[in-house]
Amino acid sequence: MMITAIALAASVSTACLNDVASPEYANPAVGKAVLFIGNSLTYTNDLPVLVQGLADAAGGDSLIIAISAGPDMALVDHWNQGDVQKVIASRHWDFVVLQQGPSSTEINRDSLRLMTKLFAPLIVSAGGKPVLFSAWPAQDRRQDFPGAAESYRLAAEDVGGLYAPVANAWIEAWNRDGTLSLYADGLHGNLAGSYLAALVIYSRLFGKSPVGLPDTLHLRNGQTVNIPASLNLLLQQSAWAAVQPTLTP
Repeated sequence: MMITAIALAASVSTACLNDVASPEYANPAVGKAVLFIGNSLTYTNDLPVLVQGLADAAGGDSLIIAISAGPDMALVDHWNQGDVQKVIASRHWDFVVLQQGPSSTEINRDSLRLMTKLFAPLIVSAGGKPVLFSAWPAQDRRQDFPGAAESYRLAAEDVGGLYAPVANAWIEAWNRDGTLSLYADGLHGNLAGSYLAALVIYSRLFGKSPVGLPDTLHLRNGQTVNIPASLNLLLQQSAWAAVQPTLTP
């Protein structure tokens, strides 16, 4: 099953954003405000816009989104740059999604947990909840998936945040279809990979299953995403299987 099974009406932007984007994309609406802080794994395929599109498609769920991201940036890079602290303090945020590399090694795990603890008080002061976006390892590092997932789970647990188990969802998807292509270049997700990540984040933010959301998303940036029904169901089921264990009974 190849990424060509998913089509965009127009090319998807993968340009890096070193400064925070406007809080609203096209057609702004009242909704929960979400700031995404990360690197190219977050901005490739306009992943935050996909999350917003899923909320729109669900009906009754609406998101105002913004992003602060740059290539190869870890959370410590954002912190040292100093701009993102001002962005967090600039308005109310319901959620702030934190992402860096897979962080499966001990030193990177320690850095992720330390930086999450530094960011968390700022996020809470802005009225928000930290959300840990568990990034997937590179294609040639499949053995690192469990360690990567554990790093983000621990970081979320450290601060009472939400754990968005994207890496686990990729494994769930492969368990359902071992031929499924989720990588674009051995590191970044192709559109299916990013869409699966968006399903996980949407599901974790709202605490509800994404299964049954429509096969076509009309995004606020003017693009349309079309997902074949069978692939859409597989990815939605994989996302929900990963998210369900993270929800508080």
